[in-house]
Amino acid sequence: MLYSIRHETRFHYSQPIRESYLEVRKRPRSDDGQRCLEFSLKVSPDARVHSYSDVLGNTVHHFDVAALHDDLRVMATSLVDVAAPRAIPQRLSADEWNGVDQLAGDSRNWDWLHPSHFAKPSEMLSAAAEAWKIGRRDDPLSVLRELNASIHKSLAYVPKSTRVDSPIDDCLKAKKGVCQDFSHVFIAMARQLRIPCRYVSGHLFHREGDSTPVVPDASHAWAEALLPELGWVGFDPANDSLAGEPHIRIAIGRDYADVPPSRGVFKGFADSELSVHVEVKRI
Repeated sequence: MLYSIRHETRFHYSQPIRESYLEVRKRPRSDDGQRCLEFSLKVSPDARVHSYSDVLGNTVHHFDVAALHDDLRVMATSLVDVAAPRAIPQRLSADEWNGVDQLAGDSRNWDWLHPSHFAKPSEMLSAAAEAWKIGRRDDPLSVLRELNASIHKSLAYVPKSTRVDSPIDDCLKAKKGVCQDFSHVFIAMARQLRIPCRYVSGHLFHREGDSTPVVPDASHAWAEALLPELGWVGFDPANDSLAGEPHIRIAIGRDYADVPPSRGVFKGFADSELSVHVEVKRI
């Protein structure tokens, strides 16, 4: 299936600033059943845009604007081909916990098993895992499905109820948050079970009539767990679903701190206002 994506980010400053430097992650990945066919990035004020591929294969574009300016806009447009998702069984064999242990013993999966900036253990996380009965029982896939459902059922999706730098305890205490928080809770609990797990930032296509609580005009986030025989399987706790063909992957990392859509600095004394508009269309 082909999707066109229009992702606009605007920074408005209360007074002119200078020498702003910004890096963005907006180009869809080309892997795991997904290909980015076209991509363009436009910046206003004009700037020379450079790019590189980070250690995880994410494309990072960066640029700087030296002149005085009080408004900065970044427009990314993409055309992406996403294949139909593979079939995922309801459960695996209970013996696959041994397979999970083998994956955990592979040094290539070290980053996906250890605490990271946002996805790390806490007393509230342990209490939630106990309340939801999340532990090494049955089989790995069934437990992760139950974790996905428990987060969706126990935590309300409320836009702007947390910040991008909020720890997961804020979400667990208030019992509300956004897709970023839910993904961090999922990842932290999965890692406590010694299941390799990583964060995915991207977009979610909304079909007409969808009842999903996720805000359409925004970026989305979910988690991927590495399972025996299946490889990386995406879990979307905000929607209590597996990640499928409507999920368009932009970047992967240990958590949000690795893959923010935009990050930068500037010289000057000004308040900034950020606005984001995302439009995803199925072609």
